[in-house]
Amino acid sequence: MTIISDSQEAIIKAKESFYYHRKVIEEFCKKNETFLKSFSPVKLDSNQPIINLMLNASETFDVGPMAAVAGALADIMLDAMRRVTREANNLPRIALVENGGEIAIDSKEELTIALFAGNNELNLNIGFKIRKKDCPIGIGTSSATIGHAISLGEADAVTVFAKNATLADTGATKIANLVKGVDIEKSIKDALDFADDIDEIQGVFINRENQIGKSGKLPTIVKIEGNKNKIIDGFKNKYQNKP
Repeated sequence: MTIISDSQEAIIKAKESFYYHRKVIEEFCKKNETFLKSFSPVKLDSNQPIINLMLNASETFDVGPMAAVAGALADIMLDAMRRVTREANNLPRIALVENGGEIAIDSKEELTIALFAGNNELNLNIGFKIRKKDCPIGIGTSSATIGHAISLGEADAVTVFAKNATLADTGATKIANLVKGVDIEKSIKDALDFADDIDEIQGVFINRENQIGKSGKLPTIVKIEGNKNKIIDGFKNKYQNKP
């Protein structure tokens, strides 16, 4: 997890929010096993905002509520950062939370988010330029070839942009599940067609083997010059704090 801001107080509040809401989710899962294990939406009641974020996103994309967990935590943490600084009448120029690859951003400064698609044969060295006019924004990525998260598809990377990270995370999971079959071009097209019919999705970028596809309103795509890891490390050294 990465928390980036020019406000130390905002970072502290984000960390506090993470620990509190992680406990909320853990306790809810103990009492509601279907919430934890279901691969489809479940009907449950809760007075906790983060649980309802996950339940609602699950309904929107017809996946299990835990598909939204990383994005929902990122959103709740970003809300905590914005709330404390609003109260102090001192909004940070940068507020970013990355949790398990899902990102929630509200920034006055221009940021470039690099896309990682593993050892894909295209060796994509691109990123998405996030400007003030794009914010707040959520970015979610799902992959069948990278990471420990379950994907029922065959995409190297599906990146979704939405108004928050909960929707982006869940949307990326759903769309990535659809990218499968021997016809790679058709699998990408079918997934993009699905995304086009979902109002909550602002834009989507799909990469599978040697082919890519995109749809909707994407942030500006830019080429990443130099070593992505070194660029990221340099930025983190300036702003980052980790829980």
